[in-house]
Amino acid sequence: MFDKAAGGPPAVAAPVSEATTVAPETITAVPVRHYGRWISAVIVIGLLVSLVYAFSQGNIQWQAVQDKLFDDTVLAGAGRTLMISVLAMILGVALGVVLAVMRLSKNPVTSWVAWLYIWFFRGTPVYVQLLLWFNLALVFPILNIPFVYKDEMTDVMTPFMCALLGLGLNEAAYMAEICRAGIQSVDEGQTEASHALGMTQAKTMRRVVLPQALRVIIPPTGNEFINMLKTSSLVYAVTYNELLRSTSQIGSTSYAVMEMLFVASIWYIVMTSVFSVGQYYLERRYARGSLRALPPTPWQRVRLNLAHVRTRNHPSTRNS
Repeated sequence: MFDKAAGGPPAVAAPVSEATTVAPETITAVPVRHYGRWISAVIVIGLLVSLVYAFSQGNIQWQAVQDKLFDDTVLAGAGRTLMISVLAMILGVALGVVLAVMRLSKNPVTSWVAWLYIWFFRGTPVYVQLLLWFNLALVFPILNIPFVYKDEMTDVMTPFMCALLGLGLNEAAYMAEICRAGIQSVDEGQTEASHALGMTQAKTMRRVVLPQALRVIIPPTGNEFINMLKTSSLVYAVTYNELLRSTSQIGSTSYAVMEMLFVASIWYIVMTSVFSVGQYYLERRYARGSLRALPPTPWQRVRLNLAHVRTRNHPSTRNS
């Protein structure tokens, strides 16, 4: 073919060389050696073994711990600990919601009263509050509510009532701040839209705000209840016969003081562990609307790890 534009000889096409395909080199991945992790693991295991050995060689009657672990008196004390913790937590949550709403109210009187309550009960120790309720008869010997009730304060302020009021009213101050944070986490547009639909302030709070605020309120509430189980040991001061007092009475008569403290510790750990598992699944339930995919549960992680180990140990995998 001639080049018409130049009027010269025909253009000759350049020879095309055949492309050669070169396979990429195989990259050999060498895992990084973390010697520090192994050293720290050996140190920690050594400390744990030393601690267990020290207690095993100490002057502790482990047989007494085993014998008294399911004693009727201990079980009754654990039941009373659980009962007073649940009742005090119910009182704290109910009153905490009311205080949180009062704190956020535009009425300066209710807002100031709620702030004063929170300020006092958060500023004084639980132990002091329990003693105040226990010794209230020194200030008011007679409880006199005109036309309603009249009795001696010592008959009204029983150890159970002192424990319930001391723990519940103190917990209400902390729950008020938790509920206030949960309520404020809900977008204001939700409230404005509810008011635009003709809903009252109380109905908006009950039907719109609080259900959404639970996602923020539930996790710290679970932590507060677990803390309540441990704080309930302070009602020993008002002679309420809970777990610590029950085990201490057995220890003082059997001269197994340390052994009974171990028994009490075991039961506290069991109760807090059970409720920690419940708290985990409750948080997981309320997180369904905020996460695209829920993280695997501990049991699901164990199953995945076992499946991964079986896959690695399979003969076809090893041969490849």
